[in-house]
Amino acid sequence: MHELKQLYKRWCGEEPAAIEQLAGAGSNRLYYRLTNPQGESVIGVVGTSRDENHAFIYLAQHFTQRQLPVPEILAVDDDEMRYLQTDLGPVSLFDALKGGRDAGGRYNQQEKQLLIRTIRELPNIQFRGARGLDWKNCYPQPEFDVDNVLFDLNYFKYCFLKATDLDFHEMKLEANFRLLAKDLTSEQMDCFLYRDFQARNVMLKASPDGGKTGGDLFFIDFQGGRKGPLYYDLASFLWQASAKYSHRLRRELIKEYYDELKKYTEVPPVHHFANQLALFVLFRTLQVLGAYGFRGYFEHKQHFVDSIPPAIQNLREVLDFFRGNGEAGISENENMPYPYLMDVLQRLTELPQFAPKPQQPVVRSDGYKTVEKDIYEAHPQDGPATFSKYDGKGPLVVRVFSFSYHKGIPADESGNGGGYVFDCRSTHNPGRYEPYKKITGLDEPVIRFLEDDGEILTFLESVYQLADHHVERYIQRGFTSLMFSFGCTGGQHRSVYCAQHLAEHIHEKYGVEVHICHREQGITQVLKNTKV
Repeated sequence: MHELKQLYKRWCGEEPAAIEQLAGAGSNRLYYRLTNPQGESVIGVVGTSRDENHAFIYLAQHFTQRQLPVPEILAVDDDEMRYLQTDLGPVSLFDALKGGRDAGGRYNQQEKQLLIRTIRELPNIQFRGARGLDWKNCYPQPEFDVDNVLFDLNYFKYCFLKATDLDFHEMKLEANFRLLAKDLTSEQMDCFLYRDFQARNVMLKASPDGGKTGGDLFFIDFQGGRKGPLYYDLASFLWQASAKYSHRLRRELIKEYYDELKKYTEVPPVHHFANQLALFVLFRTLQVLGAYGFRGYFEHKQHFVDSIPPAIQNLREVLDFFRGNGEAGISENENMPYPYLMDVLQRLTELPQFAPKPQQPVVRSDGYKTVEKDIYEAHPQDGPATFSKYDGKGPLVVRVFSFSYHKGIPADESGNGGGYVFDCRSTHNPGRYEPYKKITGLDEPVIRFLEDDGEILTFLESVYQLADHHVERYIQRGFTSLMFSFGCTGGQHRSVYCAQHLAEHIHEKYGVEVHICHREQGITQVLKNTKV
């Protein structure tokens, strides 16, 4: 601490008026906010590795020259064990996305725009950052290679896999590790691999509202970067275990990245891009589990122990993709690579300590997700079943309405009886307050009002349970039409919010075609069938 104070004094001519140690994460580096009497602050860093510090200092200075959004290095001790950098404030992208995570991955438009801005900046860092970069300054090695991959895979094996007591054949697993390493390093790319590109390492520099809803994006903790393939960072960001990004949101962000990438390099075909990305998602998931195992099981850091279940769920989704189910949000894969590795990972996800608490949907042969047990399974004494004339017609189309009770319940054009009608009037009404009178349940202020209040979320939990069962059974039977309607006083706030969220929930979970009609607002939307 004394040396850091002296560095600060040499830089600005006086000692700091206040020093605040900041919370650390997975790194052994110590961070401090040093503030002068005028309230202006910088960040002081005390590292344990001179080489790691040197890598960050060199890269930050290089990126600053390339006009990339990174903290500026203000002063460095002669031995490079301490340095000062600009203070970007306390709000990270991870902090700014808390509302969407707490809502189970339902990110609002403002949060989605932050994600889009971030993912569009990635090719800029990867390609402009690589220009003129002297790779020998990278730590701990200059380039992503086979040895790098095998080290991380064995890190997963020894720090996580062995800690679970799962039985496996080490030589067979090692052979598949080598095949995976060969495929991951098959493309030579002269771009900067950030390595730890995730929402916690993106800062929102203070703006008039405190940085929580806007401001400039800045990127930190890139000291482990090196030359490598572009897919790694995209997988690292979108499959961050705790982020709860939906499959649809991932696909949207992948497209944003792919389109932005065209400004910097010749892009590979979409099919090739998707399959290569899938390999890096698998690799990154195993790498993360290795880190969580070491930090959680061996260093007993609870944050990392708590992060293991969502990482295992990510692994389940990756395995679904490689089995051809396509639910990982990337693309279809024709072949099952690395069969022994896949077998070990499948058995890993089935261990009792990692069993998901709610019953998990499975994918039927017809491509739709439903519950594994058919609750209508016949008993031999029941005799043969009779069937409805509507059975087996499919595919299902779901229609979801919002409406005002003053103007009546929406008519059922299919002739099937109208389905469910839910009364939202028991929940807190934002329409009673002046700021919300001219906007709807599709607008961010109303969404935040309803979600912060919480009543609407409890209401929808019960609706989802009813709707899920009904949709699953209609899919099983091949019915073609199902209708849900939500009514409130004016058909403007609560009913609109509920109708939109149920429609998106059904579409994301089951992939069926959903028609949305906010009747009193004159708004219609069609979410296309993704199973066709």
